[in-house]
Amino acid sequence: MDKRQKLTLIVALMILVLILDQALKFYVKTSFPLDGGFRMLGLDWAQIKFTENYGMAFGMELGGKTGKILLGVFRILAGSGLLYYTFKSLKEDKRFSFVISLALITAGAIGNIIDGLFYGVLFSKSTNITTAEFMPADGGYSTFFDGHVVDMLYFPIIETHWPEWMPFVGGELFKFNNYIFNLADLSITIGVIWIIMLGAFSKKFTL
Repeated sequence: MDKRQKLTLIVALMILVLILDQALKFYVKTSFPLDGGFRMLGLDWAQIKFTENYGMAFGMELGGKTGKILLGVFRILAGSGLLYYTFKSLKEDKRFSFVISLALITAGAIGNIIDGLFYGVLFSKSTNITTAEFMPADGGYSTFFDGHVVDMLYFPIIETHWPEWMPFVGGELFKFNNYIFNLADLSITIGVIWIIMLGAFSKKFTL
């Protein structure tokens, strides 16, 4: 595979991730109220469950509106750096497995950047009762740089209770994989795992 073909594949992969990520977010945000969704194939452990991330990863927040703006600027700089490094690595003919991993991470980062930058002005507010409207006549729920990241993939693979005899947590509900995430997060995770598992920095591995 020559460099032109590799470039085409990398660009196509990143565009595909972005389209799928944004399409699913748009569908979920305009179709369900907060906490709404459905069970995929009727399975309890594979669900679409709409929630919004108001700040950083795992719902952490950073100093109100000013913090969100700073976070948005940081995300843009980080995303730009990743984008540059991805194509720089391709140009320098680094291991293609590594470049693919970077492309997945970069596309995922850009997908979440889009939410934070634009969703506040593109959508009306989502509540536990009403669904959001795209491009509402009265304007969006917030301002540029103050959008909320849309999450919806929920896989509580194990849901049980701790044995009563266990100290501190006996009888309490236990859920394995209780996090809700999106396709952009999944793309980033796959990219990171790929780098670790394939050893993309090592000449011992090829793809």
